[in-house]
Order: sequence, then structure tokens, then C-alpha cells
Amino acid sequence: MSAESRFLSLLRAVATDPAARGLADDVALLEIGGVRLILTNDTMVEGVHYLPGDPPADIGWKLAAVNLSDLAAKGARPAGCLLSYALSGDESWDAAFLTGLNEALNRHAMPLLGGDTVKMPSAAPRSYSLTAIGEATGPVPARSGAQAGDRLYVTGPVGDAGVGLELALASAVAAGPLVEAYRRPRPRLAEGALLAPHVHAMMDVSDGLLLDASRMAAANGLAVTIDHIPLSTALEAVRGGSTATQIAAARAGDDYELLFALPAAMKPPVRAIPVGRFSAGAGLTLMIDGAVLPLPDRLGWEHD
Repeated sequence: MSAESRFLSLLRAVATDPAARGLADDVALLEIGGVRLILTNDTMVEGVHYLPGDPPADIGWKLAAVNLSDLAAKGARPAGCLLSYALSGDESWDAAFLTGLNEALNRHAMPLLGGDTVKMPSAAPRSYSLTAIGEATGPVPARSGAQAGDRLYVTGPVGDAGVGLELALASAVAAGPLVEAYRRPRPRLAEGALLAPHVHAMMDVSDGLLLDASRMAAANGLAVTIDHIPLSTALEAVRGGSTATQIAAARAGDDYELLFALPAAMKPPVRAIPVGRFSAGAGLTLMIDGAVLPLPDRLGWEHD
């Protein structure tokens, strides 16, 4: 068990309000006066969630996008957000960060409502946090709810951001669709709104397809088999389509596609790719080209 998992186990004894959903989901669901609010918070730390040399506008965009992705996975409409910002000591850097943040907020109609600023000690890693608030206008799918026999889908290919990160690490001037996928993910808000009334369970893929699929299976007390790992043409052009490449893509984080369960007979209402199925039992099985493969040592991104 990772340190993060151990801490969450302790935290569940504190977060006992029903709105917290047992900390088994990526959001809280708070009902006030008949309005159902979806609340989520994500933090980005320099050297952990982004590279020190990443453009500040891209970091601002990504901070908004990762929070919006959590709202998308619940079919929620963005209503507003709060920003906690560690001043960098470089006013032009801070201004560029806000330019990227504002681009993402404007594109997805999520107004900034307030927040907090702090000054960090000299040479401390930069750190930023955003709390996003959404409104649920229909069903709010959780990670739980999937049933044996359900098909598992993802709204797009996986692994692009992981390779984009590798390219950015290799060269400060790296560019192209894979680097763009890493630096400026696209939250699937429209798809989430269309899917929410139909899915049995839904979440976003932030820590890797294998890890997040196993989390969904565990939340439902089911086994899951991943039988297809979709790769983009851009990724295959750089890395090929070998078994090793597919496994690496399925372990990579930062994809922010939607992962959802539907009855086997139902066609998704959005463009999506079938990647697996749920069955009675427990655990994760990986199949590529019809053959069962041993699982990698790490299924995805977790804080040690």
C-alpha cells in the first residue's frame, strides 16, 4: 500500500459527511437547497506534476483542466473555482501563468471566484491548487455502480501525455501533439454530460488506464480484464505499437480521458473505444492480442 493510500485510510475517519462519498470518488457531492454541487480540488507541485521548465501559461491551463476533468467525469456543469497561488517572485512568470489559466477558464465557462495567495521561501518548489465547483443537472455517476458483464470504455487513446512528458524531459524545445497532450489536456465536459445519464460508473484516467481500471473494479467488488490498449497515430509514429509500448501507454498518467462502464448491449452515446470488461471476482487481468500477460510492477502513478 502506498503512503497516499495509507493516509486516505486515516482521512476517511475524519471525512464522514455523506457529501464526501467515503473519499471513494474524485469529488464531493453537496446538496444545498435542492442544488447539487460537485466539489473537487487538485494541486500541482513543481517537479512532481510538471517540469520546472514547462511554460507557465501551460501550467496555468493544466491546473484548470485537471479540475475540469473531475467535473466532466460526473457530468457536471462548471459553476466557478477558487485559486490558491504561491507567488513565484517573477511577475512576468505569474502573469503568463494567469494567461493560460484564464484561457482554460474562459473556454470552459468556469469563472474564477476568489482564493488565496502566499509567498513561498526562496528556492521552494512552486505549488498551486484549484478548487472547482460544478452543478449536477442529472445523474452523478460514481466509480462504483458497474456490474458484472459491463463493457469498459475510454473516450480516447492513452499514453500520449506520458510520451509527451518524455519528449519534454529530453528537449526544452520539444513540441507537437504529444507534448501538447501532456501540457494542455482537454477535459471531456461535453462527453461527460452526454454519458452521465447512461453509465453505470465513470471516472477520468489521470493515473494510468491499468491503475484507474483496477480502482474502478475494486470500488465495485469486481474483476476487470483490459483486452485493448488504444494508441494514437501520433504515439505510434514516435514509439511504434509493440507490446512494450502498449503497456507503457496503459501505465502512463495525465491522459484525462473518461473511463466508463456500460451494459454490454448498449452503444455509447459518444465516440469511445472499448478497452475491457467487468466480471465476478477481483483483480486485474491484462490481455494483448488475445494473450494474458503478467502485470507490470507498477500499474500507474501513485505517490510512494
